[in-house]
Amino acid sequence: MLTVRVLSRSTGRPVKGARVSVEFSGISRGITSPEYTDSQGEAHFDASPGEGKVFVNGKTVYKGRIAGRMVVCA
Repeated sequence: MLTVRVLSRSTGRPVKGARVSVEFSGISRGITSPEYTDSQGEAHFDASPGEGKVFVNGKTVYKGRIAGRMVVCA
């Protein structure tokens, strides 16, 4: 399980309704279906850890190791 929490870059508060996708490196992994953040700013994915990118509303907000619970700003 992977959780991405999205915080507003300007206010530091959770962002509700942001579209989040994760793209994993490697031939067989690809990109997840988008999930939308809840009232706590969290989007949940049934995915194993790996290297890749996190996208929020179509923009890359993180590159590197993706695992567990992550916090990103958008």
